[in-house]
Amino acid sequence: MKRFKITFNSPVVLGFIFISFFALVFGYLTAGMSNRLLFITYHSALSDPFTYVRFFTHVLGHSGWDHYIGNAAYILLLGPMLEEKYGSKRILQVILITAVVTGLINYLLFWNVALCGASGVVFAFILLTSFTSFRNGEIPLTFILVTIVFIGQQVYEGLFLMDDISNLSHIVGGIIGAIAGYKLNRKK
Repeated sequence: MKRFKITFNSPVVLGFIFISFFALVFGYLTAGMSNRLLFITYHSALSDPFTYVRFFTHVLGHSGWDHYIGNAAYILLLGPMLEEKYGSKRILQVILITAVVTGLINYLLFWNVALCGASGVVFAFILLTSFTSFRNGEIPLTFILVTIVFIGQQVYEGLFLMDDISNLSHIVGGIIGAIAGYKLNRKK
């Protein structure tokens, strides 16, 4: 009988999920102090070196278990396929670009709003996934439908619902995923 072994099949995605999990636990253990220091971006002084760190690390923080589980489910569903197709380096680049762009936009446009969570990364992955069968000169119908459904929902919710969800970071993440999908899949 053949034995099965557990493989670490997607190092960037799994690393991201594990680090996010530990950030969430650490946040509970420190009564939120670690989140404020490292895992939430907000309008802080540019002389504070942690301001620049948080532009990247805010995607690792989450407001609670439900927030974490929602993002982790999508990332674990989509991430390994994307990492296998595009490689660990490219997926890490998508995560880092999404983090810094959403962090900077939040810092510049929303002075009184703190931002945390991997939702922008989730939306980048969703749009990037819709490009997996892209060929030069074609626009996949799946991309159009995903864009209408996911980005349309975020625009609607951003305009008509008052909640603590950063719809703009979802839209920005989706745009980054779409640009990455196009660039990574076009023929040279």
